[in-house]
Amino acid sequence: MSAQPVPDTFTWVCHVGDLEPGSAAQAEIDGVIVAMVRDGNGDYHALNDRCTHADVSLSEGEVDGCTLECWLHGSRFDVRTGDPSGPPATIPVAVYPVKIDGDDVLVSVTTEGS
Repeated sequence: MSAQPVPDTFTWVCHVGDLEPGSAAQAEIDGVIVAMVRDGNGDYHALNDRCTHADVSLSEGEVDGCTLECWLHGSRFDVRTGDPSGPPATIPVAVYPVKIDGDDVLVSVTTEGS
């Protein structure tokens, strides 16, 4: 995905139809590598793309409901909060605000969530 800036702190990342429910993709926003996730309910989330346990890309993992599982050791993170749901990861990943504007998905990496 190729991110494009829009006015204010949000950056255009993709169109709503670019991610299927239950999928993830990587995007770079202002130098920050982000895992864009569309959960099983169809909601969009943005998390830092690095697993806090093994420093590998989370966007390559599997989405199950509202969790993203790291492909390497199976750490699972809640896509809404960034909190790990069990070992081996014990440190949360950063989450970023997502805004839907018509057919556009926008993310702000300047204001981190949890």
